Amino acid sequence: MNRGIGTAISAILLAQGLKIATYKVTKGKWDWKPFFQTGGMPSSHSAGVSALATYTALETGKHSVETALAVVFGVIVMYDAQGIRRHTGEIARLVNDLDEDIELLSGHYPDLFHARRDVELNELLGHQPVEVGGGAALGIVLGLIGYFSGKK
Repeated sequence: MNRGIGTAISAILLAQGLKIATYKVTKGKWDWKPFFQTGGMPSSHSAGVSALATYTALETGKHSVETALAVVFGVIVMYDAQGIRRHTGEIARLVNDLDEDIELLSGHYPDLFHARRDVELNELLGHQPVEVGGGAALGIVLGLIGYFSGKK
């Protein structure tokens, strides 16, 4: 496998694994579900693109087109993770709360009919800036390890 791809995938998997530990620290119990979810600390998206950009910069040089592509790609992914996706999750939380509000109102007004959704919208989609920063720092370290572990 291409070493850059392997480094990036390893960073993503490690970041997802660390979400289990951060869940234990914040919630007080072990759960495997965070490994398979988006959002949370650290951002695996940020870890993956940062590892790839770091590895690529070391392998091809900071002035290469490949490094430019990896960095621009990484910035877009991290911006999206802490911006658009985070706001989408916040909107999902508000929509899910609306169901309860409408049920409360419909109880007071019997003519108002409301059918609750079977499944709530996913609220954990994006990241807080600190989660993106944590993922980026992890990715940079793993990009360095990936590069230097392959050198003789």
